[in-house]
Amino acid sequence: MKKRIFYGMLLGLVSLTAGAQVSSTLSPYSQFGLGVLAEQSQGFNHGMSGLAIAMRNGKIVNVQNPASYSAVDSLTMIFDVGVSGQITSFKEGTRKKNAKTANFDYAVAAFRLLPKVGFSFGVVPYSNIGYNYYSAAYNDVNLSATGSGASYYNDVFDGSGGFSQAFVGFGWEVLKDFSIGANVSYFWGKYNKSITIANSDTYVNTLYKTYSTSVKSYKLDFGVQYQHPVGKSDVLTVGATLGLGHSLGGDAKLVTTNYNSVNGTSISTSDSVPDAFKLPLSIGVGASLLHNNRLTVGVDYQLQRWASIDYPTQTSNITTEHKQGYQLVSDQLRDRHKVTLGADWVPNPMGRKYLGHVHYRIGASYATPYYNVNGVKGPRELTLSAGLGIPLVNSWNNRSTLNISAQWVNKSASNLITENSFRINIGLTFNERWFAKWKVD
Repeated sequence: MKKRIFYGMLLGLVSLTAGAQVSSTLSPYSQFGLGVLAEQSQGFNHGMSGLAIAMRNGKIVNVQNPASYSAVDSLTMIFDVGVSGQITSFKEGTRKKNAKTANFDYAVAAFRLLPKVGFSFGVVPYSNIGYNYYSAAYNDVNLSATGSGASYYNDVFDGSGGFSQAFVGFGWEVLKDFSIGANVSYFWGKYNKSITIANSDTYVNTLYKTYSTSVKSYKLDFGVQYQHPVGKSDVLTVGATLGLGHSLGGDAKLVTTNYNSVNGTSISTSDSVPDAFKLPLSIGVGASLLHNNRLTVGVDYQLQRWASIDYPTQTSNITTEHKQGYQLVSDQLRDRHKVTLGADWVPNPMGRKYLGHVHYRIGASYATPYYNVNGVKGPRELTLSAGLGIPLVNSWNNRSTLNISAQWVNKSASNLITENSFRINIGLTFNERWFAKWKVD
């Protein structure tokens, strides 16, 4: 009965996540590329700013390196769910604005499928799109707002959507202390982006531009891990990941409508770019050191090769390389580099005191942007994190964990909007000995 309830809850949560396309961002930067990229972290590593590539533990589901699944023991069933909420402050010059968002982040599970083979499945986000802002100014700066002949324009930008992946994965310890793994994902998502342009010189006509797409494809990710004792009390783990870049298919669509307010008529034109979107080749390497079964420290480096991907863009100038129209254009995206440092400390995991079993986590990461903003480099991203892993102890379970973390994320670049976000992540990891056989004397 317990298993039936568990699987019913899991299927419900996965269905909820798969069906929902609710954005967890209000960032104007989400209009570029495929949106704001998700950290794809779980409860155990949110507090370490997403440190994952060389993290290996039989009590966690480490989606970012599928080779780690082989660490799950034969008696364990792990189910991990997470939610988050954040407050973001936007600043441009002297103007400031605050916004609040919340989201259901992920649902993942793992168990031992065969000897030395772990299996995992779940749903995680890939990116989010959500923004609404306007740009207004006077065309003649020499005239005041109420001056005769002063003209103005007002552009409104609005967008929503996002991309997600539902995956199944395995990790196999092919040799002693050496594991390989793979995640096979169903990748899907959509977005709708609109621009409304009104000008007092031509107030009779309003121009509407709507950009949209819908994508259904696959995603393949691979990982390796090698673990080796170093001295009597230390264990070194190194890992690497590879995400294959490929075409996602999906047409990029543009509908342009000119509305005349006098006679109530509108003229629309449409254009599309076939096979417009691609995933980049992604490479990651990492190392972690476990000291005395209490302190884990690690570092990750990740590279995403976005610069080689053309992105659908409407060009207004006729040049030798690009004619006027909606088409794939190079130099819209940039290679993304990310470095992550993190640590996890358990004071006394073998002791009897409750506080000795609490995980204390800290981390930091730095990432370069993967897109340009009006032809210049977008904002870099700095993240600082801290968190706790609190054991849940009762009469029937002493292996589950409540993970709580706080993150500060800063996005900034010269002459662009600065974002400061304070985020709270809450994850609940159910870890039960479902496959133990009972013996009756």
